[in-house]
Amino acid sequence: MKHLIILLFLLSGCFSMTAQVSSDLTFGTEQTLEIMTWNIEHFPKNGQTTVEYVIDIIEALDVDILAIQEIDDISSFEQMVDALSDYNGYLESVWFAGLAYIYKPDVIQINSFYEIYTSSEYWNYFPRSPMVMDLNYMDERFVIINNHFKCCGDGVLDINNDNDEETRRYYASYLLKEYVDSNFFDDNVFILGDLNDDLVDVAGNNVFQMFLDDDDNYLFVDFEIASGNSSDWSYPTWPSHLDHILITNELFDEFENIDSDIKTIKVDEYLAGGWSEYDENVSDHRPVALKLLTEGNLNVTEFENPKTVFLNYPNPFSSETIFSFNTTTNPTEVKIYNLNGQQVLSMNIREGQTSINLNAKELSNGIYIANLLSNKNIVASRKLVVIK
Repeated sequence: MKHLIILLFLLSGCFSMTAQVSSDLTFGTEQTLEIMTWNIEHFPKNGQTTVEYVIDIIEALDVDILAIQEIDDISSFEQMVDALSDYNGYLESVWFAGLAYIYKPDVIQINSFYEIYTSSEYWNYFPRSPMVMDLNYMDERFVIINNHFKCCGDGVLDINNDNDEETRRYYASYLLKEYVDSNFFDDNVFILGDLNDDLVDVAGNNVFQMFLDDDDNYLFVDFEIASGNSSDWSYPTWPSHLDHILITNELFDEFENIDSDIKTIKVDEYLAGGWSEYDENVSDHRPVALKLLTEGNLNVTEFENPKTVFLNYPNPFSSETIFSFNTTTNPTEVKIYNLNGQQVLSMNIREGQTSINLNAKELSNGIYIANLLSNKNIVASRKLVVIK
């Protein structure tokens, strides 16, 4: 009898270690599209216990799409997804801790998954290649780009040092912006993930400054979290707020809707053991989730004046890039400057011309500024990266 009591005690102790998440933890609704980014820290951090916790957390939150970082074990990921009756999963690779998606197939329709910036010249900026999910929701197209940027650094952006961690994140941000500007000019785009840096750094050290400066086209929906109380930050151990969600202007109105929301999900507050239990068994990052009420009014914004279009592809480039622009601003010239403000090239634009080629044979490696001019007035600018 004594042995039976001991056995029952031990079994009860084992069961107490399985996932027990408060039923009050919730986020998703039937009326909104929810997208969540979550660095799940070398999943599964604590083996089968982690798998069970994550299943319970995902089911409780009931979000439509999860962009996951740091999947270390494919079989554990597949086991977790199989246990989620309403979800499918996609894992591209586990190179440097893999990126993955978990999503509701009854809510969204997948067009494609693919990775970008996969070749060796981009590995310094992207130790994990960004993963794109192209999907339809309520008959509208959305594009999500999942990322896990290089970690660490001293908080100082040394743009002339390719091995500087802030510089690597700066160029990763720059390349993502170039990709979206060139390929998804009018689409509903989310750039998200563990971006491993602070949104509120001063401009000279801010690796996201190119997005912050372009506030007509981009918005970090978690900016108020980053600039607010540290209790709401996604990485309490430091503490800092490192996990971000960036949207393009096609989604600005939807984000302003009273039923839309952005928050750091403090899962630890819904566990009996609080942060120590969460950190031991799940992750050192909290998820950050966005809720959007779309109301079927996407992509209908009307502009009184058409935007100036000034793009180039490819960028970065080694030998040649092609600039494209619209004619509504009557462009007359493209001028190229180095970072010291010295003009290095000038190209005239003929009337009615909408593109022009730049040969980089006279340019060395580095960053340049291209200005589009109309009658000697600058109407648009772009940063160029030459890699030879």
